[in-house]
Amino acid sequence: MKYLITCLLAATTTATGFAQQHPMKLWYTSPASATAKDGTSPWKDDPAWLQALPLGNGNIGAMVFGDVNQERVQLNEKTLWNGSNDDNDNPEAAKYLPEIRKLLFEGKFKEATALTNKTQICKGAGSGHGNGSNVPFGTYQTLGDLRLDFGKSSAVSGYQRSLQLDDATVRVSYEQDGVRYTREYFVSAPANVLAVKLSADKKGAISFSATMDRPERFTTKASGHELVMTGALNNGKGGDGMKYMARLQARNKGGQVTYTGNQLTVKNADEVILYLAASTDYLPNYPTYKGRDFSGLTAKALQAATAQPYAQLKQAHVKDYQRLFNRVAIQLSDDTTDDIPTDVRLQRIKETGNDNHLTELYFQYGRYLLISSARKNTLPANLQGIWANKVLAPWNGDYHTNINVQMNYWPAEVANLGELHLSLTNFIQGIEKPATRSAAVQFGGSGWCINPIVNVWGFTSPGEEPSWGLTTGASGWICEHLWEHFAFTRDTAYLRKVYPTLREAARFYLGWLVKDPETGKLVSGPASSPENAFEAPDGSNGTISMGPSHDQEVIQELFTNVLQAATVLQQSEPFLDKLREAKDNLLQPRIGEDGRVMEWAKPYPEKEPGHRHMSHLYALYPGSAFNEAQTPQYVNAARKSLEYRLQHGGAQTGWSAAWVTNMWARLKNGPEALKAFNIILAHKSASNLFNLHPPFQIDGNFGATAGIAEMLLQSHENMVTLLPALPAEWKNGTVNGLCARGGFVVNMSWKDGRLATATLHATKNGGCQVRYRDQIVVLNTEAGKDYPLNALLQ
Repeated sequence: MKYLITCLLAATTTATGFAQQHPMKLWYTSPASATAKDGTSPWKDDPAWLQALPLGNGNIGAMVFGDVNQERVQLNEKTLWNGSNDDNDNPEAAKYLPEIRKLLFEGKFKEATALTNKTQICKGAGSGHGNGSNVPFGTYQTLGDLRLDFGKSSAVSGYQRSLQLDDATVRVSYEQDGVRYTREYFVSAPANVLAVKLSADKKGAISFSATMDRPERFTTKASGHELVMTGALNNGKGGDGMKYMARLQARNKGGQVTYTGNQLTVKNADEVILYLAASTDYLPNYPTYKGRDFSGLTAKALQAATAQPYAQLKQAHVKDYQRLFNRVAIQLSDDTTDDIPTDVRLQRIKETGNDNHLTELYFQYGRYLLISSARKNTLPANLQGIWANKVLAPWNGDYHTNINVQMNYWPAEVANLGELHLSLTNFIQGIEKPATRSAAVQFGGSGWCINPIVNVWGFTSPGEEPSWGLTTGASGWICEHLWEHFAFTRDTAYLRKVYPTLREAARFYLGWLVKDPETGKLVSGPASSPENAFEAPDGSNGTISMGPSHDQEVIQELFTNVLQAATVLQQSEPFLDKLREAKDNLLQPRIGEDGRVMEWAKPYPEKEPGHRHMSHLYALYPGSAFNEAQTPQYVNAARKSLEYRLQHGGAQTGWSAAWVTNMWARLKNGPEALKAFNIILAHKSASNLFNLHPPFQIDGNFGATAGIAEMLLQSHENMVTLLPALPAEWKNGTVNGLCARGGFVVNMSWKDGRLATATLHATKNGGCQVRYRDQIVVLNTEAGKDYPLNALLQ
């Protein structure tokens, strides 16, 4: 039985302050090897690199090894790509669409697949089949390495290194030759520099040489009072492409600093601070993508950073970072002591099966990684966030839009980092021009569309193989994120800015959909269900069909969001009437005779029942069309589909396990959600907690962070649900600062598995219902006020 309680609560006006979080850190008692050589294969992670600790400010990334006698800080600059803008839209493709559709409707899959493979691909080399370093598509690359050689080999004691999540700083300390050495590393967003402070408890004890290098295309030399590394990358067409620069300066107390040849040398100093600035000439302006004054920007950054006291630089960094990080606090373990090194904890969970401290650490680490790789005025976080140590990243380190870049931003809103979502928003709007061209040239349509692979050069064409590279549903999926930021913030000025982009994505689908001659309903196609295959009725291997559930679900959601946006913004035009009519006539996903959601429009047998993608369950998560209130039959069918996938070996990759965590949470099954998450900890995590596909892909980190939040708080259709999927292992806990759709912030605690305290803070005027178990409180809220939810505690 549900109890509906209309509350006229005594609301209190408060300023939204920082949540109180007990200190969290990743810490270790041994360094990562700075002398281990990196391999060249993008498909194999380097063990030492996966032990290094990540820092970043959305522009500059750094992996700190923390080695003693020789130190390595591997560097990234998020715009650093080789390749260049290229014409990949195939003007011959569109004329074959009617014939392909006809063949598919007639069940002639072998012929349809052959014609699709021949015609519905990009022009040119595409992504180079994931090896884009020598074609115009390009690849995200390492900036190189800052290397410090201390010229020692004597024994070390008392070693410790840590990444402090509360101030985004790596610290290293050890004793050698009777001297206690300490190092401190951070990347400042306000100053846009990497700072490294080296100190000792004895005067004159610090001596080292510093160099900068990268695997190819670089020159490093001393220039005045700084060390400068410069170069130009391959444009994929036989010439020079993107230019870059990194500058290094030192400030010392005592001793001597010299810049000669290709190195910086420090002798007998008491303390040294290194400052590094980096930039490229990339600008996100289609079609040139050039023009940033990288030389001037790096010079000014170093000048400003070194002109202020180090303490002031650090204080500004910490203040800026904590403004974001401190919004959410979580405690799932009764014991807040942290006396077990992180890598040891990670090994132990393979035996213990659960570690609440490691869970809360992983959650906050995910928030940390998003802050570090996705500031709002930068490119969005890519497949590796901002951290990549090779000249060819896995899958080119691009923006995979059939789930991966979207998963990067799943925690952005609920984990109270909504403005970081704008890095993706800006990118989507930035690719609208080339995507409009792709819609017209490649598909003969209006509006704009993208497919599964997108780079920084405006590549929006299909890939070179339709089985994975033809997924026009990608546009609708990525547009979900434009809507989600509004759903959480209710910011109508923002909605007004993104509405044209949403509308034009819907315009493409309005022209793309065709009538299924059997059902009379509108279907998408030719289209894949991302990367999956089926046994076609004619016996062939099928990947392309008409009306796969994924596309139908994504398009329905986009149409719904555009119509809702038009209502909010009081838009009225004939196009909206056509959109409403098309939405009402979309083919709905079907439920098969076995009770599962069918992945394709017809019951084709799956070639891989345990496939890593679960695209036909999009409407369960991250979508919400499958829900208990309106579509309970689909919720039950989705549950059966998920169980079937897992029984056949599904969720074998890190990001897929993260998706499963979220889906079990959405199904309000806390035990299974926690089980899926713990699989990530036990089997898909490096010692630095990077999530492993393998190789390393950061979407699993972000997806799992969102999954933990989803277990604690859900919000849809004006309903905020507290502790919907709380597992027994989280018996007592507190979480403050999670966000709900509608413009709400929630603080709550629980004891012995039951809600103990709860408060809802409204950032906008409006109303909502808050649910805990069988009780519902109805609220009419005013912006800036807190609403204690005591009625739910009965």
